[in-house]
Amino acid sequence: MKKGGYLDLFLTFARIGGFTFGGGYAMLPMLQKEVVENRNWATEEELLDYYAVGQCTPGVIAVNVATFIGHKEKGILGGIVATLGVIAPSFFIILLLAAVIRNFADNVYVAHALAGIRVAVAALVANAVMKLWKKSVKDILGIAIFVLVFLLSLIFSVSPIWVVVGAIVFGLLYGRFAPSRKGGAK
Repeated sequence: MKKGGYLDLFLTFARIGGFTFGGGYAMLPMLQKEVVENRNWATEEELLDYYAVGQCTPGVIAVNVATFIGHKEKGILGGIVATLGVIAPSFFIILLLAAVIRNFADNVYVAHALAGIRVAVAALVANAVMKLWKKSVKDILGIAIFVLVFLLSLIFSVSPIWVVVGAIVFGLLYGRFAPSRKGGAK
């Protein structure tokens, strides 16, 4: 199979969609490995940007990110192919589970397996957060923004949309009015 073709795009995102449990944030480590390290379809900074935009646009973050990366690589058709790839495994797994879920819902082994999966997903999300922290929080201003956003979302349940929009506005204002690295105003 030609690396970088439509089939590769579809299969890469199908693998990501099929082997990542816990939603968009849990996909970050696998996305980083496949998209950034293995295929060079995006840089780590671009992936973070796609996550930020994917967080504040309608739909599932992972689907949005797949669409962005597919579009970047192969245009509109690439966006469609990557999107279909990432949602296909979930679609078929959910279809299968819906047919048999009542038979296994009260099974103690299934309950324990799901509890184990939740713990593993929490660890994957924590790993993703640490990688994001290293790439994004680089100075005292970054720490201040992180703490503010964390408190706004934890204590006041501010919508991620408003957090991201606020961060965009702040970044634009800061870029416009903050002193440049050379000491003068921009």
